[in-house]
Amino acid sequence: MIQIRTSKRVEIIDITSRVAEEVERSGIREGIAVIYTKHTTTGIVINEGESGLLKDIENMLSKLVPQNQGYIHDRIDNNADAHLRAVLLGNSAVVPVSDGRLELGTWQSILFIELDGPRNRSVVVKVIGQ
Repeated sequence: MIQIRTSKRVEIIDITSRVAEEVERSGIREGIAVIYTKHTTTGIVINEGESGLLKDIENMLSKLVPQNQGYIHDRIDNNADAHLRAVLLGNSAVVPVSDGRLELGTWQSILFIELDGPRNRSVVVKVIGQ
């Protein structure tokens, strides 16, 4: 399990190296790694970790699902936008493991996306194979 402490309401964190450590620790040589966030206001995606693109992702999410739009869930804890953004992103990714390593493309990174921080978060990495 990977523990993450976020520092902003919306934050994108590259967790590729931490997932790679979990894969190495597992001893699995061939299989898959399932990366899963345990929270309804976070997401997991695979994309390029370039700083401009990360800002573009944040901007896209705020345009698609703006804050304070009279969402019904906001009557409970004023974070409906975070839940709705998480629906768009998804809560998991699967990456092949070959020769004991994540089989990612040249520009691919595993990105954890915080949508309702700052908070303490947990990401489960389950490596399946042989």
